[in-house]
Amino acid sequence: MTWSQVAVAMSGVIPAILAMWLVDRLDAVRPEPRRLRRLVVFWGMMSVIPAILLEVALTQHVGALLSPPELTYQGASFKAFVVAAAVEEGCKIAVIYWVVWKRPEFDERMDGIIYASRAGLGFALVENVMYLLMQPTLKGQLAMWIMRAFLAVPGHAMWSGMIGAAAARRRFDGRGLGLLGGYLLAVAFHGAYDCAVFMQQPLAFEGQDTVANLLKLLPIVLTLLAFVVLRSMASTALRLDDVQAARRAAAAALAQYHARTAAPPL
Repeated sequence: MTWSQVAVAMSGVIPAILAMWLVDRLDAVRPEPRRLRRLVVFWGMMSVIPAILLEVALTQHVGALLSPPELTYQGASFKAFVVAAAVEEGCKIAVIYWVVWKRPEFDERMDGIIYASRAGLGFALVENVMYLLMQPTLKGQLAMWIMRAFLAVPGHAMWSGMIGAAAARRRFDGRGLGLLGGYLLAVAFHGAYDCAVFMQQPLAFEGQDTVANLLKLLPIVLTLLAFVVLRSMASTALRLDDVQAARRAAAAALAQYHARTAAPPL
């Protein structure tokens, strides 16, 4: 591997960092503590380790059942929905639960989206560099860099963001999909995205080039759809958070007024 290839691989952190800035802009009025945002990203990066261990174990398991698994539709589907999506989304959302769920700073619906998206981007940052390092050619690296910058990296943020949004809505309003429902929604999006990618090999093996080419469009469609879904969730969260903040401000102002009027004259 040349120094140019190493440089391109290391530049794979850029899309995730830029996406973090964009995510933070969603909560610009009442931003979360910078230290806590960074902590979530760090543990999102660390969550790659248990994800890899679980994925290797599951891949070996399915390999014993389907031979060779990468050339079968069943193997590609299992790898997409279980090995990749279920494991990775589970590891990312575990970060949110253990790092911020019980902290007092987690006091708004939008916080679920911010923290979960940042955990997803921490994961995506490491994964992106790893995939780029595995590319044998500079041309392949550049193609993958562009594809993942616009699809996979924001995808990780949006899939995790869905879980955070659903969990926070249930926490503060007692309604919505909740943690489990949000997790299943994220796994559905993530799994379908990966399935379109992993199906390329068995389709090519059977000479289904037309179907394979059409399936290449699915990740783009799913990314756009995930954006629409998460934007709707974020709009609802911001609207409800603004109402909650206004009520808190009114209650604080009323309490100050009563404190002043109840104070004895000097």
